[in-house]
Amino acid sequence: MRDVKIFTDSTSDLTPEIILDNHISLVPLYVNFEDKSFKDGIDINTTTLYEIVKAKGKLPKTAAASPSDFYTAFKSYIDEGKDIIFISLSSKLSSNLQNAAIAASEFDKDRIELVDSLNLSTGIGLLVMKAVDYAKEGLDVHEIAGRIRELVPKVKTAFIIDTLEYLYKGGRCNALQNFLGNVLKIRPVVQVVNGSMILAQKIRGKRKKALSIMLQNVLKDKENIQLDRITVTHSMSDEDAKYLKKELEKAIPAKEILITNAGCVVSSHCGPNTVGILYISK
Repeated sequence: MRDVKIFTDSTSDLTPEIILDNHISLVPLYVNFEDKSFKDGIDINTTTLYEIVKAKGKLPKTAAASPSDFYTAFKSYIDEGKDIIFISLSSKLSSNLQNAAIAASEFDKDRIELVDSLNLSTGIGLLVMKAVDYAKEGLDVHEIAGRIRELVPKVKTAFIIDTLEYLYKGGRCNALQNFLGNVLKIRPVVQVVNGSMILAQKIRGKRKKALSIMLQNVLKDKENIQLDRITVTHSMSDEDAKYLKKELEKAIPAKEILITNAGCVVSSHCGPNTVGILYISK
């Protein structure tokens, strides 16, 4: 049986330590400002992203990795005799998986497994870490892919977005919604359902109230949460992430609750002070 190499893309938002310690390979997406193109997490970080957005007054465009990017990333490991599993950003949000499939078609079809996470951020990352767990158990690439696909619909993802400005600039809400959101201090709660982002709740009032409601929504489901790993992911909202982690630790006996930072692609769509809780259900 061949060794398994685990790939994901830069939107999985895993920490550099996790990526390094578990020998995970990332294929970055692109963040494009007019005539400048940056590789997510390599040429640009979230702090710089927000500085450029503030200076220019408009958001970047994001783009999938190219088939050539994937071919180059895959080839060296195939040549080493390893099988590959690639766990991708939702196919309903990006052409990333499609481009990976084009690259994979250049190799023996039994050597590369592609998995559509139907999710984003550490909704992908949680699946990647499960793949790491299964690889350590000695499963082959096809067994790992099969188990990950079974978990895909069990990933629960919810984020509080602090401002509608980024959704507005990105064309995801109109000017009136943006104005009313700012006036009424509406905090949207976004969930990922069947691979797409949906507006699950509109919470009016202080941010602390929105955090509490999102937390309580998770705690109502605590008996159904897999306890090996929960993530709190944020974009420039470190204190809120620490608060949520502390409250989760009080209520749920998880083996680990990880705080991770959202990368540039996710941040460019959600904006600063976004924070979410993600887990896999039983």
